Amino acid sequence: MSQTSARAETAELLAERSYMLFIAARLAATIGVQVQGTAILWQVYTLAKVTLTHGGQVDPVLLVKQSAFIISLIGLIQFLPVLFLTLIAGQVADRYDRKLILRITLCVDIVATLSLALLAAFKPTLWPIFVIAGVFGASRAFMGPAGGSMVPMLIPRHLMPRALAWSSLSFYGATTVGAAMGGILVAAISPVGAYGLAAVLYLVAITLLSGIKKNTRPEHNPASRLEMVKEGLVYVWREKIVFGAISLDLFAVLLGGATLLMPVFAVDVLHVGSAGFGLLRSSQSAGGLLVAAWLAAHPIKRHAGAVMFTGVAIFSLATIVFGVAQPMTSAIGIGFIAYPLSIAALATLGGADMLSVYVRQTLVQIVTPDAMRGRVAAVSGLFIGASNELGEFESGLVARFLGPIGAAVFGGVGALAVTGLWSQMFPALRKADRLTGD
Repeated sequence: MSQTSARAETAELLAERSYMLFIAARLAATIGVQVQGTAILWQVYTLAKVTLTHGGQVDPVLLVKQSAFIISLIGLIQFLPVLFLTLIAGQVADRYDRKLILRITLCVDIVATLSLALLAAFKPTLWPIFVIAGVFGASRAFMGPAGGSMVPMLIPRHLMPRALAWSSLSFYGATTVGAAMGGILVAAISPVGAYGLAAVLYLVAITLLSGIKKNTRPEHNPASRLEMVKEGLVYVWREKIVFGAISLDLFAVLLGGATLLMPVFAVDVLHVGSAGFGLLRSSQSAGGLLVAAWLAAHPIKRHAGAVMFTGVAIFSLATIVFGVAQPMTSAIGIGFIAYPLSIAALATLGGADMLSVYVRQTLVQIVTPDAMRGRVAAVSGLFIGASNELGEFESGLVARFLGPIGAAVFGGVGALAVTGLWSQMFPALRKADRLTGD
């Protein structure tokens, strides 16, 4: 694409007021999610250690393994509502106003976040946090399909690749800022301050969404709810590019989800405390932000499948490097670089993930008809939820037996094996070439 064409597309996109409001709302909400998520992880990890040592002295190695397993339960609890609700949420997104769905879910998030703030201020215990995490999971089950299927309703089709790159840029920018802010607030103030800021950001997102004037209600579908769910599942199964793309994300991130263990690495492996934890959390998103910024200016047009598989392979290798950074550098007498090497590995991991996610999202959005987008987004959301939240549980479970370092290496090797297997199982996805909305 020429410089003139790129500038023309950018100018056209900036003129789409509803899309820009949606991006701003997503930016605010995502920062809120990251601030809140950082606070939950840190609070659960510290409470788990207090709870486990309440009855007396515990072996330090066993304490780390058990604490890692407890924080992994957050991922499992958030995934279960997604598992049971996401297909219903998909047909809801294809039947009702998608903007309204987003506003309702954000209101639920505000109530849940303020509840966490009250708990943290007065009597923090583990089980209420797990209950509220389940509420967040239920909210995300409906938010994902509605938000994931709105962009094509706000812009012309030919702007899709650039718009999705901008959406990814806003997402990774928000996760970078949100993770860093969450770490700073937890270290400098307390989880209460982090939860309060998250609630304010959710309110800002609701206000911005209210300014969108374009119609975000899909065309009426006379099919029953059960028929709509079945139709969505059949479509995903038959469209091998769609099924291959979202299932690759499922299994690769499911196995490579060791980033949940960052509180464990920050405290017990790298010994950098809460401030170092915030930087570890934000470094992955910073790598994604850099790649997203490049993609916003240079959207991928050709060799899409090969780019996606390359991104997943690099993601897998970077996960392994993150796991072995401390023991490897200590073994050769340069342990002082373990922390910066871990940050570099996480930044590389985030950039590679951004590359593969960009291709997957663009492919799925382009080949899917608008009437099906909510349900396809729901199935995709179920797979992503399984890969993220269930992947976090898998990492904690493996860490219970192999320790955090072993869990990270195990996940990276497994994700690399999945990449090779999927490249053979889905040749049409591997050979996918053009990535345009034309």
